[in-house]
Amino acid sequence: MNRLIASIRIATGAAVSAALFVFAALVAPSASVAAQSAGDLDRAVEALRGITTLQANFTQTDRSGQSVGGTLTLKRPGKLRFQYQPGVPMLIIADGSALILVDYEVRQVQRWPIKNSPLGALLDPTRDVKKFGTLQQTSDPNVVSIEVRDRGHPEYGIITLVFQRKASAPGGLELVGWVALDSQSRRTTIRLSNQRYGMAVSENMFRYNDPRGPSHR
Repeated sequence: MNRLIASIRIATGAAVSAALFVFAALVAPSASVAAQSAGDLDRAVEALRGITTLQANFTQTDRSGQSVGGTLTLKRPGKLRFQYQPGVPMLIIADGSALILVDYEVRQVQRWPIKNSPLGALLDPTRDVKKFGTLQQTSDPNVVSIEVRDRGHPEYGIITLVFQRKASAPGGLELVGWVALDSQSRRTTIRLSNQRYGMAVSENMFRYNDPRGPSHR
């Protein structure tokens, strides 16, 4: 288990880092997908903005194939919680202004600003995926894949949001996961399942016990 947790720690840090940099560039889609791009990017924006609350099961997989699961809770604007399965002493929370990685095993808390980051597209209903994302061609017409990157800053990494067409989901597209690739080519994949929308979610879900002690609370 210790070996698995160490791998999860590296993968989680890579995923968070890749997701939190500012991407200023807008990369134009190729001519062959330009017409569809406009429609699907608009639908992706509508789908993300249509989510008020979301709960889903998640599976996080690193590049070596090791996986861990848990529960994702999202409340917009700006709130998110990754609750890992029992035995994994880590927690990820977005509290509205920062993304926080809590590692209870080593008693460490790391914070990254979410303002103006690609992750803001998931958390902030006013953000527009089209400003920094490009549609990617897929072999399945029911799958919409949007890549977020700044080609001028490859050190920022890449994050790709993946949607599946579903009439009952907000905007007709259901977020089914994402792939984060950091500057060292460490890939982390998040897959979502059993998505539920519109439930009441307490603000207490986005608080945490600080492992560093009372002076840090």
